[in-house]
Amino acid sequence: MREASLGDGAVWLSLPVESDIDAITAYCRHSTIAEWTTVPVPYVRTDAQKFVVDVVPAGWSARTPTWAIRRRENAPLIGMVSLHEIDTGAAEIGFWLAPKQRGQGLMSTAVRLVCAYAFAPEGMGLVRVEWRGFVGNLASAAVVRRLGFRYEGMLRRAGPQRGRMRDIWIAGRLDTDPPWPAADWPAETVGG
Repeated sequence: MREASLGDGAVWLSLPVESDIDAITAYCRHSTIAEWTTVPVPYVRTDAQKFVVDVVPAGWSARTPTWAIRRRENAPLIGMVSLHEIDTGAAEIGFWLAPKQRGQGLMSTAVRLVCAYAFAPEGMGLVRVEWRGFVGNLASAAVVRRLGFRYEGMLRRAGPQRGRMRDIWIAGRLDTDPPWPAADWPAETVGG
């Protein structure tokens, strides 16, 4: 799969590079990222280095693209978003954002760009993008709900995280679903 950068003026998505390693290391040590992802804890610089040097290039070759989120081309990395192909025509999306960058719509913009790429015939040509989040991750749920992902349920002890199994919420968006807010998410997924 050919590498692709994406942007719309609000964010720029490009491959993470070696100069991003220190930022990735610092952000992945933050408790709010460790709580909702499967990054190693403690997170050390060699974890970020392996990710950038080995995992990201191999992922692009295997239809598992990863992008660094930046405010503009060549700006510092502020987050990460990726797709992991789970079946022909379907991929799971995952993402995190630096704590000080949250609440500005940056992640919603990044996920919107990635979904457009995922569904485009000249992109990945997928028919489904799936999101899985540990139960309680209201911020992540809000992002995908805002972009048309439909809540599909809660899977008990289906999400491995550092040696334990956690309950997860699951939502999906099809290439035919509209990209505006999805209704009918349960109250516990919206904080009410």
